[in-house]
Amino acid sequence: MDTRHALVDTSLGALTVVAADDAVVGLYFPGHWYLPPEESLGRRVDHHDDPLLARTAAQLVEYLAGERTSFDVPTATHGDPFQEQVWAMLREIPFGETTTYGALAERLGNKALAQSVGQAVGHNPISIIVACHRVVGSDGRLTGFAGGLVRKRTLLDLEESEASKAARLF
Repeated sequence: MDTRHALVDTSLGALTVVAADDAVVGLYFPGHWYLPPEESLGRRVDHHDDPLLARTAAQLVEYLAGERTSFDVPTATHGDPFQEQVWAMLREIPFGETTTYGALAERLGNKALAQSVGQAVGHNPISIIVACHRVVGSDGRLTGFAGGLVRKRTLLDLEESEASKAARLF
């Protein structure tokens, strides 16, 4: 397996993007809560020299500039069956929308799974692309985000429609 990583400078800091063969398998923020062991990241490369990492970097820059609403790079996750179910639901949350941990738990058949859903969301290995930032608390509050709540707010603000922004009092 050809595993490698690159640092991509963005408005959110230097993001670590990890690829294995022909898929993105990790995207981590500086200070990310759940970093994999450094040896699992593979060799460090310049993203400009790797077609998949270059394409991923370009799409991240476009997204953060408000010029892209989805990603079309191949991804692969390797969680347990429960995590994979949760991460599949994260992929379905449309740009500009949010859901709650409880709503995801209900979709899994048991609202009592909300805390387990939260743990799976927090361990999503491909931040931004697999949009864990679109999951909020039951009262709409921002709760845990492996990249930090300031970044979560930034991503949600980036995706908020102009009509929603205009309707906000603050």
